[in-house]
Amino acid sequence: MVVPLGAEALTYGRGRGREDMGGTDGWWGRKSTPAKVETYTRWSFHSFALIELVCAGGPVVGQVGRGLATLLMLLVAAHSVICAVTASRALDWLRGQREQPVRTLWVLGVTTAAVAVTALVVAEHGPAGEDVDGAAGGVFAIVMVFGAGAAAVGVRGRRRVFAAVAGFSLGTGAVSLPLGLPGPVALVTVLLVLVGGGFFAFTYAFSVWLLNAVYELDEARETRARLAVAEERLRFGRDLHDVMGRNLAVIALKSELAVQLAQRERPEAVTQMVEVQRLAHEAQREVREVVRGYREADLAGELAGAQSVLSAAGIDCTVNGPVAGLPAPVQSALGWVVREAATNVLRHGDARRCTVELRMREGRVVLTVENDGVPRTGGSGRGSGLVGLRERLTEIGGTLRAGPTGDGRFLLTAEVPLPTGSGAAAPAASAAVPSPRPVSEVTP
Repeated sequence: MVVPLGAEALTYGRGRGREDMGGTDGWWGRKSTPAKVETYTRWSFHSFALIELVCAGGPVVGQVGRGLATLLMLLVAAHSVICAVTASRALDWLRGQREQPVRTLWVLGVTTAAVAVTALVVAEHGPAGEDVDGAAGGVFAIVMVFGAGAAAVGVRGRRRVFAAVAGFSLGTGAVSLPLGLPGPVALVTVLLVLVGGGFFAFTYAFSVWLLNAVYELDEARETRARLAVAEERLRFGRDLHDVMGRNLAVIALKSELAVQLAQRERPEAVTQMVEVQRLAHEAQREVREVVRGYREADLAGELAGAQSVLSAAGIDCTVNGPVAGLPAPVQSALGWVVREAATNVLRHGDARRCTVELRMREGRVVLTVENDGVPRTGGSGRGSGLVGLRERLTEIGGTLRAGPTGDGRFLLTAEVPLPTGSGAAAPAASAAVPSPRPVSEVTP
C-alpha cells in the first residue's frame, strides 16, 4: 500500500455530543488501547486493597469487641492502602516512568510486620475466646499474604520475586513461633503465605507483562506505518534521481561547452544552448510523468495492498465488488480513498474487522470502508488527507462522507459519477445494490 508524501492519515472525528457523554464514549473512549489496558491494570491492583480489607474485616466484625475490632480494622485499612500505593508506584517503575520505589517497599515491609505482630499478639495474649483467636489469626495470615504479593511487584526477575515471597513466608514462621503459635498451625500459616503470596505475585507479574506486551505491539504498529511512509519517500526520491540525474549532468556539460564556445564567438554555441533548452524541457516532461504516476492510484492494486497490510496487522479485511471496467480517473480517485482509509484504520483505530465494498448505483460508483475500531484521537476529521481526498473527488463530481454510525463503527462513503456512455454502469447491477447508510458529510 502506498502512502502519500507528507500527507497525514485520514482523521476520524466524533460528534460533540458523544464527546461530552461519560462512559465508553467520553473519558474511556478517548483512551488508546494501551492506555485502557494500563488503567484496567492499575485499578485491578487497587482492587486488591479492597479485597484485603473485606477478607480481613469479615472475621473481625461481630466476633470481637468493638474497640479491638476498630483497632484491627484500622491496621488492615492502613496496610491495604500502603499495598495499593506500593503496587501503583511499582507499576510506574516497571513502565520506566519513575525510579524503583525502595522507600515505599521498606514502608510496606515495616507496616506488614507491625500489623502482623499486633494481630498475633492479640490472638495469643488478648481476650480469651476462639472467635478472637480466629479473627486475629486470620488478620495475621491475610496481611502477610497481601504484603508478600505487593512486595513482589516491586522487584524484577523471577528469582527476586520468589525470594520476596519466600522471605515473607519465612518471616511468618520466625514471628509466629516465638509469640506462642503452635508448631503445626505456624507451619500451615507459612505454607498459606507462600502459596497465597505466590499467587498474588504471579497475578501482579503477569498483568505487568501483558501491559508491556500491549505497549510494544502498539509501538510496532506505529513503527510499521512510519516505515511505510519512509519507504515511499525513498522510492519517490530514487525515481526523481534516476530521471533527473542523467539529464542534469548532460545539461551542465552542454552549458559549460556553450559558455566556452560563446567566449570564442563560435556559432556552435547557439546550437549547444538549443540542445540545453531541449534537454530542460525533456527533464520537465519526465518529472511530470513521475509525479503523475505517483499521484495516480490503481484501484485493484490499492484494494489488494490494503487487504494485505490490514490482514498482516491482525485486522480481518474483506473486499467485495467488481473493479474491472471502471474509467481511469474513477479508479485513480477511489484508489486514493482506499489508500487513505486503510492508512487511517491501521494508524488511528483499534479495529478488528474492516469491510471495503465497491458498488454501482444509478450511474455512480459507491465505495464504502467500514471498520469497528473507534479512533483513539478525537477531532473534527479535517486533516490534510481528507481535504486532499475531497478535492480529488470534487474535480470529477464526486462526494465524500465520513462519520460514526452510532454502534461503535465508522463508515466512510465515497461516490463518483461514471462518465456518460461508460459500460460499467449496468442497470442490472445498480438495481440490486442497497443504498449505504447515511452519515454526516464532512467538509474541509
